[in-house]
Amino acid sequence: MKTKTINILLVLFMTFSFAANAHGDKNKDKGLFKGIDTPAAKVVLAFHQALETGNKDLARTQLADDVTIYEGGRVERSADEYAHHHMLSDMKYLAAVETKTLEHQVTILGNTAISASRSHTKGTYKGKERDYQGMETIVLEKQNGEWKIKHIHWSH
Repeated sequence: MKTKTINILLVLFMTFSFAANAHGDKNKDKGLFKGIDTPAAKVVLAFHQALETGNKDLARTQLADDVTIYEGGRVERSADEYAHHHMLSDMKYLAAVETKTLEHQVTILGNTAISASRSHTKGTYKGKERDYQGMETIVLEKQNGEWKIKHIHWSH
């Protein structure tokens, strides 16, 4: 039931957040960065910083033990699975390219927070040029008084 509630909240948030920014250039720069000074957002930013600097321990501590991570059609179903498999390749990739956040909104709904962002990534990795916009959705849950990343969905 908890997962169903989170999914419903996520769909509602995404619908209203991106619809608000889809009304032409007059609103282009308004509201692209909201809630990024909240404690939940600080967890997301610490996770990104840890991945970019190769700090595996710090990245791992931001994740709920039962986190699910969706990327490229694959699923990792725990923080330990991610830490032992895909995290290191993500760190190597992020060290080789430059990523700029284009927009980032964090909304807190009780003990759940939703972080939605778009970014632009450019650089060379394994001999291939990379230049694309990516999207990230992160759902956080307050556990024992601390925000933890419960779900990540990356796409580009």
